[in-house]
Amino acid sequence: MTTANINGYSMHYIDQGKGTAILFIHPPVLTSLNFTYQIQGLSPHYRTIAFDIRGHGESQPSKKTVTYPLIVEDIKQLMDRLSIDKFFLCGYSTGGSIVLEFLLTHPDRAWGGIVIGGMSEVNEWRLRNKISLGVAFSKIGAVGTIAFSNAWAQAKDLSLFRELFNDAKKGNARNAEQYYQYSLKYNCTSRLREIHLPVLLVYGDKDKHFHPYAKMLHQRLPKSEQVFVKKVDHRIPTKASEPLNELIKQFVHRSL
Repeated sequence: MTTANINGYSMHYIDQGKGTAILFIHPPVLTSLNFTYQIQGLSPHYRTIAFDIRGHGESQPSKKTVTYPLIVEDIKQLMDRLSIDKFFLCGYSTGGSIVLEFLLTHPDRAWGGIVIGGMSEVNEWRLRNKISLGVAFSKIGAVGTIAFSNAWAQAKDLSLFRELFNDAKKGNARNAEQYYQYSLKYNCTSRLREIHLPVLLVYGDKDKHFHPYAKMLHQRLPKSEQVFVKKVDHRIPTKASEPLNELIKQFVHRSL
């Protein structure tokens, strides 16, 4: 685990393994630790990097408003620091939207993207309500409550729950609120056809509310593959880590 000054703030990140680089992007309040099983499973084969977004986990709170373009610039500067020219981006949930934003902004820096339960816009009432609840709890400073709920939902065992919860509860409420707020208004659907890099779309077969997002992305992205992981809902990185890791390996191999 390493800390470096990136784009004006102290960023905490994990950097393990050698070879083709894959960078992982987490949703609000959760942290880089949500990709524990991906780092463990993929670092023997690839260079795996995960970072805490501004005001999340061990990363310093941000004076600037947290937006997707700002996070994209943070990612670019981190990879410049690590002397990595091209890499794969893998984003979970709202992290998937940041993958799309990066591919639109810096296509020359990426080999492709992996979107896990992601979206190009939030247009469904259940998801809007869930994110709005995150905004409301963040506004009153109740990051610990969100952290507990998220960690409990994601963890497969008590050990991982403690790690996820202890890391997530360190989050800055204002920055978490900004991340939630931006996800409500972000919309790159009309620009998806501009992304000509390969994109792997991974969704849980039980995650029915996200299936329309999967269909939308698959129809509009020129070079996309779509996979539904059996017997799992939205919590793919922790609840279906082995099939996810295998899908990532196969996709990276095909895309290079």
